[in-house]
Amino acid sequence: MPTECSPTLFDFGTVAGRHVVASFDGGAITSDAGALLLGAADKVLGLTRRLAGCFKDHRNPELIEHSIETLLMQRIIGIALGYEDLNDHDELRHDPMMAVLAGKLAASRSDCAPVAGKSTLNRLELSQPEPTRYAKIAADPTAIESLFVDLFLDAHDKQPDEIVLDLDATDDPLHGHQEGRFFQGYYDCYCYLPLYIFCGRHLLVAKLRPANIDASAGALEEVARITAQIRARWPQTPIVLRADSGFCREPLMTWAEANGVDYVFGLARNTRLVRAIGGELQQARREAEATGLPARRFRDFLWTTRKSWSRTRRVIGKAEWTQGEANPRFIVTSLPSDKAEARLLYEEIYCARGEMENRIKECQLDLFADRTSAVTMRAKQLRLWFASFAYELLCALRRIGLAQTQFVRATCGTIRLKLLKIGALVRISVRRVVVAMASAFPWQTAFALAHAALRRTTA
Repeated sequence: MPTECSPTLFDFGTVAGRHVVASFDGGAITSDAGALLLGAADKVLGLTRRLAGCFKDHRNPELIEHSIETLLMQRIIGIALGYEDLNDHDELRHDPMMAVLAGKLAASRSDCAPVAGKSTLNRLELSQPEPTRYAKIAADPTAIESLFVDLFLDAHDKQPDEIVLDLDATDDPLHGHQEGRFFQGYYDCYCYLPLYIFCGRHLLVAKLRPANIDASAGALEEVARITAQIRARWPQTPIVLRADSGFCREPLMTWAEANGVDYVFGLARNTRLVRAIGGELQQARREAEATGLPARRFRDFLWTTRKSWSRTRRVIGKAEWTQGEANPRFIVTSLPSDKAEARLLYEEIYCARGEMENRIKECQLDLFADRTSAVTMRAKQLRLWFASFAYELLCALRRIGLAQTQFVRATCGTIRLKLLKIGALVRISVRRVVVAMASAFPWQTAFALAHAALRRTTA
């Protein structure tokens, strides 16, 4: 078979005496058939439907081809599938899987695809508080922020025994002279400094901020809002705040103490604190030198600063000697000693906050939460929220659909690679839409279990 003159036919040699040729003429084939699971998870949560309620549509109803719910589904599921750029949707709008998920196999207009292209989605991201000639969709930031907490509350069948809120800031590196651009000394780059709040795997806050602020800036307001929303449903559930020393600030601790919220914060060390555990450091040093292994001691004591604190607070000092030198660390807490002794409080409760950093990595590395290259801070924040809702959707799939599979603790990137990227032929007839997935797909059992679990939950 001659292939040299055909620019659309690709020759890959021979196998068993047969020419291997390839071309992009297969028709209605998708590489994202696993997105059906995301669509099922979306139905369980009602995520895109509820998120659409956070937008006001000022477009002429007679001229609307793509509803807000369809636009949100495209953007969020697109991110979950690995398509972070709006440009990707100029091709994805012709993908039969996107049409199936939108519940719209054909457009009402001959010049449109079943789902939107990049320009329409861009107008969604550039939404304004009030409609303009080119931005007639308005987002309600307060409603969007509340939806994250509502999704968290709805994920529980019963009131939890305790809620631990993890707070952290991270860097979102910038390129070019973007709005709100500042140099951040700790990260040694121009960046934004988004604030994240998680409870376990649940994302409650993703707040985009400039980098010329303290790491804790705005945390008190966000914690107060979340706490009020949680207590409106579960008034008796204990709440604990957990964060590193960047959030150990007098206003936040004072607010927590006044509102019955406990906290465990890292405490930046200084010479006074190190002197306070000097005896324990010497004990740890002698043990380490005798055994050749790291050694640690703990001291539980009351402490106050000379100026910044308004009262005396419980401090735990970790006196550790490792690799031939001292490694002292400190935390401050409102938890009483009869609830958690010093070693348990540091090693089991405080150090568990490190797991939150893995959640942030999922958001940024797997779901492109750091791709905030829009024109305005408002549009950048909306992009961050879309990535965050993609995370919520994948977490729901993991929590509900994959609970009895080997992917119950898989990252978002692994779930995408193993379960969502499935090649399939899509055949549309009068009565059915048949998605014929690859017979050699290796994770068919996990897919079937996820489908069954999601169907049960929806029912």
